[in-house]
Amino acid sequence: MHPIIQRFENIKSLINNSNVKIVAVSKTFPYEQIKPLVDYGHVHFGENKVQEAQNKWSEIKKKQPNIKLHMIGKLQSNKAKEAVNLFDFIHSVDNPKLASLLAKQENNLNKKVSYFIQVNIGNESQKSGIEIKSLDEFFYYCTKDLKLNLIGLMAIPPNDDKESFYFKNMMQLNKLLGLKELSMGMSADFQEALKYETTFVRIGSSIFGNRT
Repeated sequence: MHPIIQRFENIKSLINNSNVKIVAVSKTFPYEQIKPLVDYGHVHFGENKVQEAQNKWSEIKKKQPNIKLHMIGKLQSNKAKEAVNLFDFIHSVDNPKLASLLAKQENNLNKKVSYFIQVNIGNESQKSGIEIKSLDEFFYYCTKDLKLNLIGLMAIPPNDDKESFYFKNMMQLNKLLGLKELSMGMSADFQEALKYETTFVRIGSSIFGNRT
């Protein structure tokens, strides 16, 4: 068995829950390195730059339309059109301007995408995301005014050994809004996130190896 497949299966065995989807974070890895997992039948892949994702996946997606691409990085407003065109899920909706541009591009392209609101759960100045105090208002703007297909919340908690506290907060916020999906947990902390009802874990290095 290919080492990438072996590592992927190891993670699946740790998750042991068919409701949790593994987004294999393929950012920075060349397609040759990702191909074994595509050939194995995995469909969820995550990228954090629109240009890189276009170069890597545009032709592949034409041949394999079942592949689901996830935009997991900061999305610049000027890339909204390309993002809606290429991605099936966008995890990083974090401000009204971006949300309105995404809605506009959906109408232009006649395509619906699934979205997560990124929450700045640790209130960190250097991180993207909506502040908790603004979440309700932003949620209603996205769903009622813009009619975006908002499926859940997403967060990258601070690296301060308090993941459980942040994951629990996210789970509670998600439930208060009546959302079904939750995007949290990466290679280092996904097992902790599983205790708090995450449904999408974003795992890169534990599958593909260390990035150079």
